[in-house]
Amino acid sequence: MEGRQKEWTGKALMLMGLLLVSFVGKIASLSVTVNDIECIYEYVLYEDDTVSGNFVVVDHDIFWGSDHPGLDLIVTSPGGNTVHTSKGTSGDKFEFKAPRSGMYKFCFHNPYSTPETVSFNIHVGHIPNEHNIAKDEHLDPVNVKIAELREALESVTLEQKYLKARDVRHRHTNESTRRRVVMYTVGEYIALAAASALQVVYIRKLFSKSVGYNRV
Repeated sequence: MEGRQKEWTGKALMLMGLLLVSFVGKIASLSVTVNDIECIYEYVLYEDDTVSGNFVVVDHDIFWGSDHPGLDLIVTSPGGNTVHTSKGTSGDKFEFKAPRSGMYKFCFHNPYSTPETVSFNIHVGHIPNEHNIAKDEHLDPVNVKIAELREALESVTLEQKYLKARDVRHRHTNESTRRRVVMYTVGEYIALAAASALQVVYIRKLFSKSVGYNRV
């Protein structure tokens, strides 16, 4: 009996190790250039799976002022119903339960014609239950715990990717602001130099006219 328990424990630990090693590749990450409308598709295998992810506009080709409308994200289920919407933002997180299995569509809409680069991450989480895991009494709770642990680790990875993308965006924003400040300062110096040159020319003309009047 004791030998059998050790055997099951060894199998469980091996299974846990394999699942934890394999979890890294389950998050889809990509960079998308949005000109007008750009859609991404993700297949969900099981109903009630948790679909989570995030997106960040990491590179602005134009300056985003307070009046910029931002980007829209609309997620559509296989049945054509909208399951999530993000309106007018430069970055957001999302999470929802899949109402059914099938192909889900994630569409970005850019109201401006200038292309925007978006970092997009998505993960479909699945925790097995009594209907879709082995019926062995020793492995059932082990599988569930492994799946829960894997999902927790993938949630942390998603958050790290989101924070990294935000950091990239902030760095681009700081660099863009610095360039604008430098250009504004140079323009200011050029304007001051031009104004000073015009003043010198004007004063010289005044003096030349006054000398001409004195001679007369």
